[in-house]
Parts: sequence; C-alpha cells; structure tokens
Amino acid sequence: MAPIRVAQVATGNAGMLTLRQLINDARFELVAVSTSTPEKVGKDAGELAGLGVTTGITAVGDLDALIATAPACVVYCAMGDTRPVEATNDVRKLLEAGIDVVGSAPGTLQFPWGTMPEKVIEKVEASAQAGGASIYITGVDPGFASDLIPLALASTCQRIEQIKCYELADYATYDGAEVMFDLMGFGHPVDSTPLLFLPGVLGLAWGTAIRMMGSALGIEVDEIVEFWEAEPAPETYEIAAGTIEKGTIAALHFSISGMVDGHPAIVVEHVTRTRDDLRPDWARPPSGGGAYRVEITGEPNYVVDIVPSSEHGDHNHAAIVAACGRIVNAIPDVVAAAPGIRTTLELPLPTGHGTYVAPTR
Repeated sequence: MAPIRVAQVATGNAGMLTLRQLINDARFELVAVSTSTPEKVGKDAGELAGLGVTTGITAVGDLDALIATAPACVVYCAMGDTRPVEATNDVRKLLEAGIDVVGSAPGTLQFPWGTMPEKVIEKVEASAQAGGASIYITGVDPGFASDLIPLALASTCQRIEQIKCYELADYATYDGAEVMFDLMGFGHPVDSTPLLFLPGVLGLAWGTAIRMMGSALGIEVDEIVEFWEAEPAPETYEIAAGTIEKGTIAALHFSISGMVDGHPAIVVEHVTRTRDDLRPDWARPPSGGGAYRVEITGEPNYVVDIVPSSEHGDHNHAAIVAACGRIVNAIPDVVAAAPGIRTTLELPLPTGHGTYVAPTR
C-alpha cells in the first residue's frame, strides 16, 4: 500500500512531535509543513522536528502554499485555545480543498453537539461535505483519557452511577507560557479570574468530553457545572514557563460536572501544581509528576491510573507524545471515513496498528 501523503500545520510543542512521527513512520509521506513563525519559514522539516535529518521538505508560511502540495491529510496542531475562530476557519479551508484533517484544535470539534453553536457546526459540516473530506480532533484530555479509556472500562460494567476523569500533574517543567500564564492564570493575582475560568469557558473546553461520554452511555447531560479554586505561591520561584511571584496563583483545582437530574454523572477534574508540596490535601498522582485517573462508581467500581513516561522527557513531555501519537495514528481511519465531523464514537477501535518497531540490540 502506498504511503498516505500528509502535511503538518504548526511546529510548536505538539506539532514538533507529530512532525517527528510523520517523518519516521513508513505509513506516511510528508509533503509539506507550514508555520506562523517567520524565522522557521524555509527550514527543513527534519530540523523543525529536532531529528537532525534532511527531508527536503522546507516550511512555508501560509496555508495556500501547503494546500498546493495536495496532501491527502493535514495534521493541524496550531493553537486553538486562544484563537478558536481562526483555527475553525483554517480547518474549514482545508476541508473545502478536499483535505482530511486530524489534529488537536479547535478542541470543540472533538464532539461539538451541545457545546459549539449549531450554526458553526453546520458551517464546518458544509465545508467537509463540499470537499468530500473528514475531520477528527483529539488529544489526551480532552481526548483519550476522557473518552476512549473510560468508555472501554464502562463497557465492562453492569451499572454506572458516575464516571470521573482526572488530570493530576505538576506543570513546573511545562514551557508553554501562553497556556500557563495567559490561559490558566499562573503568576496572576489570586483574586483575578484567568481566561480559562471565565463563566462558560471550562464547559466549552471539556463539555465535548462530557457530552461524548454521555452520548456513549445513552444519557443526556442537563447542564454543565463549573468549579475552580487557586492556591497562592508561598514564595517567589522559577518554573520552565517563567516566574511565579509570591502570593500569585501557583496551583489550581478545577472541575467540570455533567449533571443528570441533579447528579454529577460525568466529571472531569484537574489538579495542576507548579510545585509538588502545594496543597497536599488535593488529589495526587500515584507516582512521579503526573497521571490521568479514571474512577467509575458502579458495579464493578474502578480506579485506574495512567502514568505516562518517556525516554526523552518527563511526564509533561510524555503526555504530549501520547496526544500526538493518538492524532497521527488516527490518520488512516480518518482518511477512510465518510466526509464530515468524525468522533471517537464512530471511528474504529484504535489498536496501534503500524507502530511496532523491533527493539535495538
């Protein structure tokens, strides 16, 4: 079977790692890379992926140049959290050009029904139908840790009263300053309201996962309830993304609850620290710096911890690698899928087909 012609949009924290797999994975032929960073334009994809190889594919600075290379599928990893309209317009343009899209943004397209405005859903669907292309957005959380894994466990239960998905992580080594400071509010006054916690934003970001799980369980979520609290820094200290000043936000605990008849049936909860000793009373990972936990209350009950690690970095790096692997490995199924917005509930069960590599001796 001929390799699938693919292109990469954006080469940041996630894009660099998806690009690395696209170059190394024999299932794919990389034909283009685009970037919004002027100094990256003209650089070889191998350099942008940190591989130290020359691919002959150099980065372009706009989508039109990428589209002109006629890829079958684009991996879209541009920032969507702070530019959802732009990200949606980008993927619509790709779809209208007849190019399938897999990626990490815009996040609301993971399962837009009930979360994204209906008119926006209709526009994306119309673009997909016009181009005969499909789109699949996923990641780790929202993503496989809050849809694929809990639903796999749910399939073994005789009764379910609640599904709860956690991210428990120390973000001290995460260097995404825009996410850390502009979106989550670390380093800001504790009496301020970060962008992520403005009313409705949490529900917009994680409502996709909650409503997808609800759909899979055959229940309808009545409302989304948001909660958050912050812990101040006991002193000034440095993290990878910058400086946390004494008294500013240094740890966060937040949750998004999908309510059914007044009961929190499906819950996503995050505990995000920038130092391990902060708020020991909040939930903690079982070992290391981070984990994803799934708790099911029912028959049987479950508590399952997923602790990612990597030979190339810590838990934060490993989590991004996992998200990127989920995205890239979905390409063959998305290319084969019918046109339109596709979700984890419709695509075949992912198995890691094509990823085995014999260990080096």
